[in-house]
Amino acid sequence: MLAASTRLISLAAFAAAAMLATNAHAQKKYDVGASDTEIKIGNIMPYSGPASSYAVIGKTEAAYFDKINAEGGINGRKIKFISYDDAYSPPKAIEQARKLVENDEVLFIFQALGTPSNSAIHKYMNTKKVPQLFVATGATKWGDPKNFPWTMGWQPNYQSEGRIYAKYILDHFPDAKIAVFWQNDDAGRDQVKGLRDGLGDKADKMIVADKSYEVSDPSVDSQIVALHDSGADTFFSWAAPKGSAQAIRKVGELGWHPRFFLANVSTSVAGVLKPAGLDNAKGIISSAYLKDPTDPAWKDDAGVKEWQAFMDKYYPDGDKLNNNNVYGYAVAQTMVQVLKQCGDNLTRENIMKQAANLKDFSSPVMLPGIKINTSPDDFFPIEQMQLMKFDGAAWHLFGDVITGEVGHTMTH
Repeated sequence: MLAASTRLISLAAFAAAAMLATNAHAQKKYDVGASDTEIKIGNIMPYSGPASSYAVIGKTEAAYFDKINAEGGINGRKIKFISYDDAYSPPKAIEQARKLVENDEVLFIFQALGTPSNSAIHKYMNTKKVPQLFVATGATKWGDPKNFPWTMGWQPNYQSEGRIYAKYILDHFPDAKIAVFWQNDDAGRDQVKGLRDGLGDKADKMIVADKSYEVSDPSVDSQIVALHDSGADTFFSWAAPKGSAQAIRKVGELGWHPRFFLANVSTSVAGVLKPAGLDNAKGIISSAYLKDPTDPAWKDDAGVKEWQAFMDKYYPDGDKLNNNNVYGYAVAQTMVQVLKQCGDNLTRENIMKQAANLKDFSSPVMLPGIKINTSPDDFFPIEQMQLMKFDGAAWHLFGDVITGEVGHTMTH
């Protein structure tokens, strides 16, 4: 009798266990590119061509995922990071995106770099319903969940940056006469729009001159001379690193001393300010949202030390003076947070859902007080920056963290 009842109990236990197992199995959801053991992530970087100085970002991200894998992966799954070169060429970007989605069958594409490349694959990714996540460009069009629900930016967008400078000028120099130098593309137009929107009804009165240039222009001297001759006392340079270096040098040669604002993408001391002449760059104002490892203020900072230890172990030949390596680290940490939030539901839909549900997330290398927040109708993760000034040797932060939110409903 006893044996029979024991057998009944063990059968019941077995049935219960089997039910639990099927439930657990039912909770796991995968799309192509995810399994019990692996998450496949695609990436496109300019490892060659005119923007190859940014390639270190892809290398830092690969190194960070190596670290995550060495520590056991995400919810037990290892990351397989597949990164291709597009040489900063839009047709090549399309080819690499197709290869990643259709041949490699990645779950999503993360941190493809550059406005032209991301613009080229924008429609393809959304038609295919494959996440184009945390793109490495600040164009404002990546925050348009209504029309492009599968695309999201990461860094502060160029319009936010323009608004932040406008706020500072209105507070401190309401009578400024502004000359604007900008790159004739989406990025440049976005920045000028942010500045104008931030200045509001004073924009037409305050902006006395503006000149654009093409990234391929060998020289920008004629534009800078014309802006100097406008009688402006405040100068904005919204240009890629090479154009910015040329502008800073020419302003110096003219003996012109305006209040000088420089785009956040061109603040590299090694890549922009040294070639322009450090003396010429003295007093320039820009903005930051990440800690600069060359700034003595962070010498004993725990977050920067953690990043340095990561560089030593996982990317030893990486340059610790290059802020792009801090950027790659912070954005990879954000990606890992999204994947952790996904749990065992690794569908493309859930990845976008979790990316749009980040609450006060911060990386240890982000400036204190700057938080990442997203929602289903807010695809702009970082909208705060702090101003900084160059003293001839290093950048120094000043003032409070400023928010430059752009309207969350975008029109095109």
